[in-house]
Amino acid sequence: MIKIVSAVSNDIVTDNRVNKIAHSLEANGYKVTVVGRFLSTSIDLHERSYKTKRFKLLFNKGPLFYLNLNLRLFFYIAFSDFGFILANDLDTLPACFLAAKLKRKKIIFDSHELFSEVPELVNRHFVRKIWLALEKFLIPKIDLGFTVSASIAKYYENKYHVHFEVLRNVGHFRFDNEFAGVRKNLERTTIVYQGALNIGRGIELAIRSMKYIDNAELWIIGIGDIEEELKLLVADLSLESKVIFTGRIALEDVWAYTFRADIGLSLEEDMGLNYRYALPNKLFDYIQARLPVIVSDLPEMITIVDQYKIGKVLKERTPQRLAEVIIEMIKNELPTGNYNAKVGLAARELCWEREEDKLIDSVKQVCVYV
Repeated sequence: MIKIVSAVSNDIVTDNRVNKIAHSLEANGYKVTVVGRFLSTSIDLHERSYKTKRFKLLFNKGPLFYLNLNLRLFFYIAFSDFGFILANDLDTLPACFLAAKLKRKKIIFDSHELFSEVPELVNRHFVRKIWLALEKFLIPKIDLGFTVSASIAKYYENKYHVHFEVLRNVGHFRFDNEFAGVRKNLERTTIVYQGALNIGRGIELAIRSMKYIDNAELWIIGIGDIEEELKLLVADLSLESKVIFTGRIALEDVWAYTFRADIGLSLEEDMGLNYRYALPNKLFDYIQARLPVIVSDLPEMITIVDQYKIGKVLKERTPQRLAEVIIEMIKNELPTGNYNAKVGLAARELCWEREEDKLIDSVKQVCVYV
């Protein structure tokens, strides 16, 4: 049995993509260990079929964090028995690359985002140059690459002449009987945002729009860098009765909330190529929960919404306009069930059961030489 070490810089608990890939590899005969971090805010992991390891680090942000992370990853992997390494995102790639070269093993790189183009780096020119230098040095040397959208794959191929397989962040198919007994609030419409609470996600916009919407709640599921700022905004606008923060929720429990919602939001701003080319996993989670969606006017998300006719594209990013789009959906679309069949079709076609074949076929080609 071939052993795989999958390295990630988060605490594993809510990383849907890493979890899906690990389960798929296990189901196809690989033995997987997922290595991540343990934070002061981390919650217990539900039991999983694969092994997990979480490090406590001395630093949680800045250059010392990335150095600490990669040193811990390198020494853990270097003294582990494995067939190949799966590095998730650029921030784990240096340690994984060095360990792979030391032990003469293959390395797979899964780019969950266009790391050097994230909003946190766009205006930090010196720091961004460092990450770009690492990207330029390391990516041409990987043995296999995956990424989340065709636009990001094309970017890498044009820049580094390396082929990346597109492995979209689609969810497992949810059968209709899984919705049996799910109770929605018939008196108030529930609008949901799930994911990291970071800049550029359109969360502030969603909060401000709630001033103009009656008989509705906005559920914000997740934690992140701007969580406290968002809570202060809610308080300043006196929207505590309309905006609910759930905090960190285990991956396995998020569905209990998403199922009960009525509309899903994915409102990333065009803050660099990373968000412009984004195809977020929350969009596919909403689809599996059979929710119509409202998305940003960005190419990858537009393609999905237009192809399946499962929601609306927000072209004017103002709270008033977002409120109008939500109200229109509440009054004219939700009562008629207009989206039900369309979202159901999208759920059947955009599911992990179809996507994982690309993962397994590609990994098997690399493993021939392990």
